[in-house]
Amino acid sequence: MWLYLAAFMGLYYLLRWYRERQVVSHLRDKYVFITGCDSGFGNLLARQLDARGLRVLAACLTEKGAEQLRRQTSDRLETVTLDITKTESIAAATQWVKEHVGDRGLWGLVNNAGIIKPVSLCEWLSIDDSLDILKVNLIGVIQVTLSMLPLVRRARGRIVNVSSILGRIASFAGVYCVSKFGVEAFSDILRRELRHFGVKISIVEPGYFRTGMTNLTQSLEAVKQSWEKAPKHIKEAYGQQYFDAFYNIIKEGLLTCSTNLNLVTDCMEHALTSVHPRTRYSAGWDAKFYFIPLSYLPTSLADYILTRSWPKPAQAV
Repeated sequence: MWLYLAAFMGLYYLLRWYRERQVVSHLRDKYVFITGCDSGFGNLLARQLDARGLRVLAACLTEKGAEQLRRQTSDRLETVTLDITKTESIAAATQWVKEHVGDRGLWGLVNNAGIIKPVSLCEWLSIDDSLDILKVNLIGVIQVTLSMLPLVRRARGRIVNVSSILGRIASFAGVYCVSKFGVEAFSDILRRELRHFGVKISIVEPGYFRTGMTNLTQSLEAVKQSWEKAPKHIKEAYGQQYFDAFYNIIKEGLLTCSTNLNLVTDCMEHALTSVHPRTRYSAGWDAKFYFIPLSYLPTSLADYILTRSWPKPAQAV
């Protein structure tokens, strides 16, 4: 029996490997629009796709980021400045893309732009901090997607939404997790709504990676600021010792982030170029072998594993 099961599993993975190796034809004629290309995953993906011959339309938040990217790539790659929290900026970028792609439409849309700072407890965050995270990570993704969707539908193309492993199981960074769970839900419903149009939606769920978003100095400073801005009664409830321990946990986590960003961008590239892209890509060993298995455990057991090393608040019962 076990031999038959092993043979079946081997055949399954062999067939999946064969299907996933099939590449879309005429890639050099296809346009891909990527947000958040100043640094990190978006920047590397733009250079990676450009090297492969695709026509990359890279959106950067700053002109400085756009200029640096242009210096590293071929003349095929073109850039535009985009603030995904502003409706008028999204509309202008959409018109710019439309003028470039013409009747061919937009083959790929990669919603990569995102923020995480400050990494903090929900009670320590101000409403403004929470709204800033949601505006970029969720509302921005929705607005950009819906604005570009007619162009993607015309090409029967791909939408790749960058979520996070924290969109599968919420372990810390409260509102950031909320935003990424929202990206997962938006992607799922959009995939079902667009299946008859030939548009394919993929979700990329990175684990912990070292990018500009997880810069050690800036992230730790943001943690300090969120604690300092917290109301007095909240500080008293948690206590300074709790904050110090929490600060060290965040610092240790940031120091262990993977530097191999290709683990993520290779997933994005596959979602854009494979005839049979996956619905979900878990990128990083921590995502594959820790967080994903953890997400299938009973909630009480997952809660214990995730919080067993957390400090106790000063006013804990």
